[in-house]
Parts: sequence; C-alpha cells; structure tokens
Amino acid sequence: MRALIVALGFLTRLPLPRVEASERDWVASIRCYPVAGLIIGAIVAGAGAAAGARDPWLGALAALVAWAAVTGALHLDGLSDLADALGAAHGDRTRLLRVLAEPQVGSFGVVAIALQLLAKLVLLHALPPGGWWTLPLVTAAARTGPLAWARWLPPLKPGLGATLAKAVRARDLLGWSALLLAAGVLEPALLAAMPLIALYGQWLRRRLGGINGDAHGAGIELVETGLLVIVVALG
Repeated sequence: MRALIVALGFLTRLPLPRVEASERDWVASIRCYPVAGLIIGAIVAGAGAAAGARDPWLGALAALVAWAAVTGALHLDGLSDLADALGAAHGDRTRLLRVLAEPQVGSFGVVAIALQLLAKLVLLHALPPGGWWTLPLVTAAARTGPLAWARWLPPLKPGLGATLAKAVRARDLLGWSALLLAAGVLEPALLAAMPLIALYGQWLRRRLGGINGDAHGAGIELVETGLLVIVVALG
C-alpha cells in the first residue's frame, strides 16, 4: 500500500495521506504504476461520462481537463521536452541530450502539447457509445510502459530512470503482460499495448541510446493516444 501511495503521489495531484517513504518504497513504486493508471482512468472516465450525458463534446472536454488536472500535466511536460530536443538536434545526439536536459519549453514542445491535447479531445469524442469504461484500461496499460523501458533501456544519466530501473523484475513484466492479455478479452485494443511499448522502446534505443524521466512521460502519452486510436478504430 505504501508503494501505491508513493506512485500516486508522483503520478497524480490527488490529495493523499502523508507517508514516510524510504528509498525502497520509492523504487518499488514503479511496480504500482499500472494500478495508479487504473485510478487515473477511472477519474477521467467518470468526468467524461457525467458531462457526456449532456453533450458528447462537453464530455470529451471534461475528460480531457480531468486527465490534465489529475496528472498535473506531468507526462505532457515530458512530451514537450522530448519534442524540443528532437526538433533542435538536427541529427546531433549530443545536442539532443543537451536540449533534453534544459527546463525551458520551446516551439516544438508547444506544438507537441497542442497536437496531443487536440488528438485526445477528438478521440475521446469519437469513443464508441458507452466506451468510457475503456479509459481505465487504456491508462493502466500505458503505465506498464515504464516498467518495460526501465528494464530494457539504460538510463541516460543518474536520476529517476536510474533509480526505478533497479526495481523492475522479470516477473513484474511477465505478470503485467499476462494481465494485459487477459484484459484484451474485454477490450481487444489492449492487445496492441505491448507492441506499442516495444516499438517506442526500440525507437528510444536508436535515437537516444537510453531513457530518462521525460522519455518515460512522453511514452505514456504516446501509448495512451495510440491505444485510443485503436479503440476508436475497432469501435
């Protein structure tokens, strides 16, 4: 339970009880990321379903606002940082890593955030009737990504990625993968989660040579959007 509270404290802006978390609790929290994703998705789905009963576009907007609010736009920040680095690098990996470490948001980052929010808004509106129930599954599936990436990819520098990599065990990946396959019975789109996670990890290995916190956040955003596209396409 302590590890879940730590995971929720990092991934969300939910009011939570204060806990004294050791480094062991912090490291172990990554194994609870999919559970935290399930909670995030339930909140987003609740907001969307409540407002969507009045108007579908209002429902999509309410869900999107809830999504950004409950996560504190944490993963959007990672997406913008990665976009800025890629846009400014011009094929130079050294420059890419230098820009990735800078805190400023540039034009590439702004465009990436705008396009991501627009894509999610349209996809939320396009969900099949009664499709709000799929959101907790989508957000949980996307948050299995950090477990895989932390296990597969070397950290770019000391920090979040290096710390969390210590906690991911082979049985964690196998367990969550098995649950994803089982959830695919309810929502076939989830069967695409692991291929999307693997493709993003392979792309990071080729372009960055490893992973950091920003790349984790960007990956969560991209996998969420990819799964929403498939949910809508199959709906």
